[in-house]
Amino acid sequence: MDTPHGLPFLPGNSFRDPTKTQFHLSQTLDYKNGYTIPRVPLSAGQISQAEMDELANKLPTLTYGQAKPSPPVDFIPAHVAFDKKVLKFDAYFKETVPQSPAEQSRIRPVTLYYYLEDDSIAIMEPQIENSGIPQGKLIKRQRLPKNERGDHYHWKDLNVAMSIIVYGKVFRITDCDKFTKDFMEREGIELNHPEQTPVDPYTEQRKEPQRIFVSPSDFDRLRQFLTMDRKVLRFFAIWDDTSSMYGESRLFIIHYYLVDDTVEIREVQQVNSGRDPFPVLLRRQHLPKTKYIVDKNFPACVLEVTDQEVKEWFSPMDFIVGQKVTILGRHFLLYDCDKYTREYYQENLGIHDFQSIDVSKKQLDEFKKEIPPYNGFGILEDSLQNCLTLIPKPPRKDVIKMLENDHKVLRYEAILDSINPEDKRRRFIISFFLSSDMISIYEPPIRNSGIRGGKFLEKAKVLKPGSTIGNPQYYGPQDFAIGSIVEVFGNKFVITNADLYVLKYAEANASHFPLTTLNSLRDGIRTQCSGSQEEKRIVRVTKDQIEILAQLVKEELMKQNYQKNVGLQKALIQEDKANTKTLPKEKFIALCEEFDIPVHDITIAKLIFLCTYEDKINYDAFLKALNF
Repeated sequence: MDTPHGLPFLPGNSFRDPTKTQFHLSQTLDYKNGYTIPRVPLSAGQISQAEMDELANKLPTLTYGQAKPSPPVDFIPAHVAFDKKVLKFDAYFKETVPQSPAEQSRIRPVTLYYYLEDDSIAIMEPQIENSGIPQGKLIKRQRLPKNERGDHYHWKDLNVAMSIIVYGKVFRITDCDKFTKDFMEREGIELNHPEQTPVDPYTEQRKEPQRIFVSPSDFDRLRQFLTMDRKVLRFFAIWDDTSSMYGESRLFIIHYYLVDDTVEIREVQQVNSGRDPFPVLLRRQHLPKTKYIVDKNFPACVLEVTDQEVKEWFSPMDFIVGQKVTILGRHFLLYDCDKYTREYYQENLGIHDFQSIDVSKKQLDEFKKEIPPYNGFGILEDSLQNCLTLIPKPPRKDVIKMLENDHKVLRYEAILDSINPEDKRRRFIISFFLSSDMISIYEPPIRNSGIRGGKFLEKAKVLKPGSTIGNPQYYGPQDFAIGSIVEVFGNKFVITNADLYVLKYAEANASHFPLTTLNSLRDGIRTQCSGSQEEKRIVRVTKDQIEILAQLVKEELMKQNYQKNVGLQKALIQEDKANTKTLPKEKFIALCEEFDIPVHDITIAKLIFLCTYEDKINYDAFLKALNF
């Protein structure tokens, strides 16, 4: 920092030199003989005598500059200097074989590896295929002891044509590689002359003998493969074995593969032949014409005939359409071949005459199956299954119809059309089940009639008169008109009345019912209006039939497992406050519906009608009839 002359030393009056880069402070003290003495500054251009003497002795230094000292040598450890540097020696050792008559000792060659980085040694034996001896790593990498004092082998101790003892075994070093040789010579060790590793006599004995080559034939199999690949001659043959017991004629296909002259025989599977599906009779193979023509000296009793003993093989010339060919004792008649086989024989063998033989069997007259007449047991469709299959199957059912019409029953009243006077009083209830088109008939028992009532017919389909087994026709709802005759297994029934539900169902499905059937149902069911409630009475019965109706009502209630009879009786008596044994019809019907009595059923409606007098119902008679 410089201050111009004449200016006070105040801020703004001093200026810096922008080119100055060094701001060292000069030392004021100096050391001489271990003592600090003040440094006397030299004036510019003044040199001391000592400096002048020193300059006189350092003229080259002043001319060329101070010489640079050489850098010190860096220390390199052994594991870095000798990393991945290995000395390789070829050696062998002898192993005695005490229990073998074929050999007394065995020569086993090994390779000795010396690792320079840590002076360790590993001994490896090359593996020989099928030697039966555990080979590979004999001694793993380690420092091997040289003597009993604990010294270890060093690379200076190793040389060619010398023996070393390692754990009691004597290893003879025979040779080394080039790197080992160069390393030893560089370190000043002179190597001995290499030796030959002795040959192991047992190993030489086990070597395969030299192959004996036979001059190839003139036939070019490569050309045959390239030209005949995927080309097959196909013949249609028949084996007639009818001369033997239980024999038959069977069809076969013979394939001749041109690529390697092999033959394959396949059986033609026929429908319902009764045979297991084994299509291949003879697998693809070279087929000899005669397998038993061999030399007299061939020991056939102990050796099998091989390809070398076979003199003749099958060729395309042995397969001619219209002729027989014998293959393994079976005589096959070639009755035809395919188009490619014909073209091959015409182009290569000059055969143009192919006469196909008709081997088709004469068709026997088909036996017409006759279905036996229906015996009346079971359903016709179910009995018919025994005639169609060996294991009968149940006939198919219309499941949709069964679901739509489940628990839907049409009930009709009928009498028996008979000339016997005893049958005049008999009454029948015909039930038609819409889900299965089956009919059941029930006869209410009549006291002192001499006829036992109950089930007259179980649920079954009933055929119409004149229907056949091939075209069966069953009774349907449209056939049950009031006044019509229904024939059930020889018994004729006259329909006299119907349930109220029958008329409702017929009117809801009027398209499926004839007009005459609808009119008969409408005319037979008469309607009476009483107050605000209308009753539809189907038939009027007399009082001498009250026992019959009571029995029918009991059976209907038993089917529904009705158990509220005591509650109904108490409710009727409680409503009859005047104790007249009668109730208004509307109140009686309401109480019956409250206790789940099906008052709209035909039999219960008839019983209620018999107990009605002047719009009042005698509930006491109703209960006595039902034995409540």
